[in-house]
Amino acid sequence: MVILPSGILSAENLIHVVGQRETIYSISRFYSISADELMRANNITDPSRLQTGRRLIIPSSASDAAPSGSVSISSAQPLAEYRVVRGDTLYSIARTRGITLQNLLEINSFSPNHTLRAGDVIKVPGQGTASVTQNPPSGNTAAVRPSSGLYSLRWPVSPKGITYMTGQMGVVVEGERNEVVRSLTQGNVVSAGPWRKFGRVVIVETAGGYHYMYGGCETLSVNVGDRIAPGAELGRLGVNAVSEKPQLFFMVFRNDNPIDPAVAPRAAGNART
Repeated sequence: MVILPSGILSAENLIHVVGQRETIYSISRFYSISADELMRANNITDPSRLQTGRRLIIPSSASDAAPSGSVSISSAQPLAEYRVVRGDTLYSIARTRGITLQNLLEINSFSPNHTLRAGDVIKVPGQGTASVTQNPPSGNTAAVRPSSGLYSLRWPVSPKGITYMTGQMGVVVEGERNEVVRSLTQGNVVSAGPWRKFGRVVIVETAGGYHYMYGGCETLSVNVGDRIAPGAELGRLGVNAVSEKPQLFFMVFRNDNPIDPAVAPRAAGNART
């Protein structure tokens, strides 16, 4: 049983269920908080012993950290594989990649006394990576003229309009207030609750390392830990306070890297039914 620290859980805290191959580093990047914050909030002293299925508190700073003018999404940083050669040390690899030793340990869920061997394959930040900042979900999106093919895809709500967020990190789908927001896939609900400027958010983990984020809900119909089927109701669409329009903020990540939601897998094909 996981004992949650008394007094730390509030209505503004998210709960995240650890999925397979997730690490403290990858989870903290997804929520744009530091690994130290995440570990302190959950009384974790050794990130290498994180267990699949554990329920983690995502501290309220994850909801408040973004200034009103931007949303920093550090999870845009891809990871690459590196094969250890003779003479490598964790410190030398970290220094070469421009990160701290602690970050390298967290990326790989290594304990501080982990020993490298020649031939080991470890995760390191990819070349030329940087945090990506995108405009907030206030209507400051990069408007596009979607092709009819884009509208023919199945979306979580019936699209009255579709725009890509700046940098194409995700899409804003305009729908109807109180419209049912439906899951595009089967999977497990790993996070549900208020998050930043996205209203109430549901994150669904699916096979293949995918995470589907459905934001902009006024109410939620699922809880963390629920197993859902394609088409399941996740919540009801709300109205964005800035744009004054019913807008769903939809993002998809694979192995912590954002992908175009238009090409993300959908159950039973891509076409709307």
